[in-house]
Amino acid sequence: MRAEDLRIEDLLELDAREGVRFAGERALILDAVALGLLRKQLVETLGLSGARAVLTRFAYAHGWRMAEALRTAFEWQSEDEWRTAGALIHTLQGLVHIRLEDSNPLSPQGTLIENSYEAEQHLLHLGRSEVPVCWSLCGFGSGYMSRAVGKPLYVLEDRCVARGDAACHFAARTREEWGSQFEEHLPYFQGGGELDSTLHQVASALKRTERKLRERARALEQVAGEPEGPGGLVARSPGMRRVVDLARRAARSEATVLVIGESGTGKERVARLVHDESARAVGPLVAISCAALTESLLEAELFGHARGAFTGATHERPGLLEAAAGGTLFLDEIGEMPLGMQAKLLRALQEREVRRVGENHHRPIDVRVVAATNRPLAEEVAAGRFRKDLYYRLRVVELTVPPLRERREDILPLARVFLVDAARQAERSAPGLGADVADQLQRHDWPGNVRELRNAMERVVALSRGARVELEDLPEDVRAALPAPSLTGAVRTLEELEREYILAVLTRNAGNRTRTAQDLGIGATTLYRKLKRYEPATRRRKR
Repeated sequence: MRAEDLRIEDLLELDAREGVRFAGERALILDAVALGLLRKQLVETLGLSGARAVLTRFAYAHGWRMAEALRTAFEWQSEDEWRTAGALIHTLQGLVHIRLEDSNPLSPQGTLIENSYEAEQHLLHLGRSEVPVCWSLCGFGSGYMSRAVGKPLYVLEDRCVARGDAACHFAARTREEWGSQFEEHLPYFQGGGELDSTLHQVASALKRTERKLRERARALEQVAGEPEGPGGLVARSPGMRRVVDLARRAARSEATVLVIGESGTGKERVARLVHDESARAVGPLVAISCAALTESLLEAELFGHARGAFTGATHERPGLLEAAAGGTLFLDEIGEMPLGMQAKLLRALQEREVRRVGENHHRPIDVRVVAATNRPLAEEVAAGRFRKDLYYRLRVVELTVPPLRERREDILPLARVFLVDAARQAERSAPGLGADVADQLQRHDWPGNVRELRNAMERVVALSRGARVELEDLPEDVRAALPAPSLTGAVRTLEELEREYILAVLTRNAGNRTRTAQDLGIGATTLYRKLKRYEPATRRRKR
């Protein structure tokens, strides 16, 4: 069979039990957007050079293996046949559409490629590039042709759609034919050198981070007396334990979750727990504050936009509902979302699709939504400021995070955790909490909740001079907190308590009534009248 006569059915085998085979070898069907998200993660983790090296070398091995498989099935002798087959395989796999500048695909004179999935995905997830980005296509073509013709050939790209060119352009040559032009590209195809050193440094940094996380967990267990709970949450109080339990159960489903609580209570931590405990944990957790953007900007952020949709939209961009594919979208401050956007969000959640700004067609989405608010949404619905249908769509599972003043059992464990974190940042040992400081922390009402407590502990670490926290190290409003009254013994009337207190102050002032009235903040006449009323009880007590 001639290479130009190849058909997809000649190479592709489908078996209900064994799956897919391509050219006799086991094959996988991968979604283009999923590969685009992988590229995005590689770029964000390793940088452009590191990501290019990983993708190029992987694709080189892929192309080499493909040529190996074809050599067992076909006996083409000419280099042109192998070049033609390579171009057809690229097209059959859905990677590109090739339009030839001459009669030989991947010839040294060059090949024009349209609809490169790589350029498309790079634009989708990372935006416009300054350099060509079809790294996998170059790697695949290089590996395939090197194995097919029995000598090293390297495919490079000099024009790319992701760079703004009309089409992607490639050329295949030997290293000698490329000459000095190839030197800067060689590290991406072969191991060793500065690039591998960079990748090694990245891997070492990741290992150091993992080691620091393990050390932090051990330090927390030693200082706080117990490890952090799921998702880094501290939950000793019954109320917080209920929230954690419900969040973990909700995570096992695909239900939309609404997290309600005062500012600073840790709603985003609860949302992360739902994500981390779900089947979507391998996907991204994308967060956005609905209060931080105008309605038009919020729409573009959530739904994306087409190129030229508005001034400054120089390229198309997916919205967060698309970018969070396979993962979770956290909508913070959902109560601040304008009514017009609420209607569009409701439709997207119900139909599982979005329409980008400036486009007239819809795109499917695969995302789980967790929303949070510090507003009483039921009251907002009653006042007409929040859509009732969206409210019920969001609160399939509702989690109410209690304020810190209602979970006082968590105050000291949280304080110790924050002390450890702040001390590690300052590269010093975490100071301890004395009994007087611990009492004062538990007396304060913490209107700023967990966020306020964290800030207070950062201040403590910055100001403390010894191994223990002193009262003077605490913020002024925390130091000023009064002890909560406690009830011991039988209940007594206010009149009895007032009489005993006034007589105690009078005794401390050695019977000086003028000074006693000043200390109590009452007039002398008022004090005399009260003492007159107490005289019978005083005489009885003396007898």
